[in-house]
Amino acid sequence: MSEKISALNAMMEPSSFTSIAGVYDMLSARIAVQRGCRVLHVGGYALSAVRLGLPDVGLLTLSENVDAVSRIADSVNVPVIADGDDGYGNHINVVRLIRELERGGLAGVHIEDQVFPKRCGHMAGKRIVSCEAMVQKIKAAVDTRKDRGFVIIARTDAIAVEGFEAAIDRARSYREAGADVMFVEAPVDDAQVAAIPKAVGIPALFNWCYRGRSPMPPVEDIRALGYRFILMTDVVFAIATRLRSLYDAISADRGYGDDNVRDMISVDAFNEMIGLDEIERLDRRFSTG
Repeated sequence: MSEKISALNAMMEPSSFTSIAGVYDMLSARIAVQRGCRVLHVGGYALSAVRLGLPDVGLLTLSENVDAVSRIADSVNVPVIADGDDGYGNHINVVRLIRELERGGLAGVHIEDQVFPKRCGHMAGKRIVSCEAMVQKIKAAVDTRKDRGFVIIARTDAIAVEGFEAAIDRARSYREAGADVMFVEAPVDDAQVAAIPKAVGIPALFNWCYRGRSPMPPVEDIRALGYRFILMTDVVFAIATRLRSLYDAISADRGYGDDNVRDMISVDAFNEMIGLDEIERLDRRFSTG
């Protein structure tokens, strides 16, 4: 078992609770690790936005996703979890996805039970495959992984389509199929949020989606409810907010704007953050000039 996969497995222990940081490229991943984040998540929502400039409605392909998440995983020394969408097809496509992700150095993946083309879990209009079809995808993922510690996270979007009880029934079926972590997406009230960890019977993940369809309890409350993970994946919202402010100032001929400049990192600090010192050290070591 690789060190990264071992680290992620340790976070699934009963006494553990971990905030998962959303990232979308190597720079955001590097910053997250430098600021102390212990596990990263590359969401399809963010990737669709930054790679395609388009919403998360199934437009990102398997190869585009694998290329991005593999580069991110290679750039950091902490576990990285991929968003596997619906597996990009049936159980055979899931086999390819798992092989590609393991080859790329990922520590885990979540796969959802939506119909292609999928939609972000906090959008309207979701559709889901049969429970049996999703069970086969999970079984395929579990059987395919070479490292038995590679974490399979089963996500169900059934609350919005079939209701809460049906979603819990699906979650239990996915657990029996071999899923390691359960991700019940978009509970609509505090009662549903509270019921999920005990109902699913394996480590549960809560998606803290900013102004989405779910309540946003404080992190300490999520921990007290028994969740093992809280996913904080909406970093693109914060980035978009700051970029809009910056470009407003530029378009109005105000430079970067006083508020933006006040918080802006310096050239030297940025160069240090992205590893210029290490590049210069290597240059001194191997240069013949």
